[in-house]
Amino acid sequence: MYLGIDLGSTNIKAALYDTDMNLIDRRSIPVSYIRDGGFVEFDAWQYTENLIELLRELLCENKVDCVCEIAFTGQAESLVVVGKDGKPLMNAISWMDERSVIECAELEKLFSKEECERVTGQQAVLPTWPATKIMWLKKNRPDVFENAETYMLLKDFVIFYLTGKKISDMSIATFSFYFDIYKKCYWKKMLKAIHITEDKLPPLAEPCTVAGVLKADISSRIGLKGAAKVNIGTLDHFAGMIGTGNICEGKITLSTGTVMAMATFSKKDVSDVKGIAMHYGFIPDTHIMLPVAESGGVSLEWFKNSCMKDISFKEIDRTVMERKRNGILFLPYLVGTNSPEFDCRATGVFWGLRAEHDAFDMAYAVMEGVGFLLKKNYEYIEKNASSVKTIIATGGGSKSDVWCQLQADITGFPVMVPKEKEAACLGAAIIAAVSNGRIESFDKAAELIEFEKVFTPSDDDTLKVKYEQFGRLYEFSCELNNGGN
Repeated sequence: MYLGIDLGSTNIKAALYDTDMNLIDRRSIPVSYIRDGGFVEFDAWQYTENLIELLRELLCENKVDCVCEIAFTGQAESLVVVGKDGKPLMNAISWMDERSVIECAELEKLFSKEECERVTGQQAVLPTWPATKIMWLKKNRPDVFENAETYMLLKDFVIFYLTGKKISDMSIATFSFYFDIYKKCYWKKMLKAIHITEDKLPPLAEPCTVAGVLKADISSRIGLKGAAKVNIGTLDHFAGMIGTGNICEGKITLSTGTVMAMATFSKKDVSDVKGIAMHYGFIPDTHIMLPVAESGGVSLEWFKNSCMKDISFKEIDRTVMERKRNGILFLPYLVGTNSPEFDCRATGVFWGLRAEHDAFDMAYAVMEGVGFLLKKNYEYIEKNASSVKTIIATGGGSKSDVWCQLQADITGFPVMVPKEKEAACLGAAIIAAVSNGRIESFDKAAELIEFEKVFTPSDDDTLKVKYEQFGRLYEFSCELNNGGN
């Protein structure tokens, strides 16, 4: 048996697979947060205790007492500050926390955009990054800063909790803003700026590396006999690539959840890449483009909750499928836009509304607008990657036939929907099986992936015209947001 674990922001998920990667069982538990203004925290110790209880239930219910290897995936930027006793000194600071806006401005004065991009692969200084949170702690929580033994990202802490080993996966370290993704080391100039030294961070390791074995007391608590290997795995989006067979150039793994993310390998020399977020890949010495649009699935979720509260997503799908396309345009910038413009002042817009339109027409426009955002990001990807031939759809958006067909029609690429919906958990289990030798390689693992639907693009001139209008509407809205100048 193999365990794939996804340390998610909304839920912790654990899935049990046999040696042929058939799903045996999957369980999840929600994550609780402490929110206060722009602060978003959670108890990292309790988070890990909840994971242990989840694993105990999963293994007990399935009468499993032996696991070959456990591999992890999950969120990246959440920060855990650990003291000398190995316990957190405070609540973990979530990646959603925005307390460090002032620190972002300070770093922008110290480092040019070009230098940050050249070292970290990132396009902007954001409060998401742990580097900015550490700066905030020095000024606002000196008690924590002075007693910090190690700054860990969440997955690093969970691995440490389970094995006693301090180790940081380089595909996750990418999201710290103090990791050089090309030289594969911590960025000393940034560490100096945020007033820490390298010994305050875990040693770096290639993704998909075995950290060690489960501690005896943890094995006993979850009901395992013998010591299971623990693999550090990789980022959730990258595990999703593995779980959908996207292990070479030419494919995009599209995740349309609350956030829309597009993951694809870069083919060019990394020095050629401009204007798109780059990350250290799950295969040694590779790099992955991962443009993220926060105005993804959240746009449709917002519209449904605001205007169609009592109508299910299935009913929305069914109704809009029966109708002809309408003339409404929607800019899905409800929380500004990151990739590709990184414009925090961008806003959502409905344009073209008439009396004959209703909420279903508007819902369709929202789906279409998110599809146009996908195409806009693809055009940036195309400059830095081999010709994309396929989109693999995952996340909540992949459950909508309307949305998948729209994505195919707008981009001109077939959209494939894998049979296994929890691609990240499957990808983590595949990492364990490849590491353990059960599967020869990621290439061989890709042959195991099954797809249940394929949406073939249609050549629709109307959508081409609307996409041009979408771009012009965005430009005009920018003028208005900038005071008409």
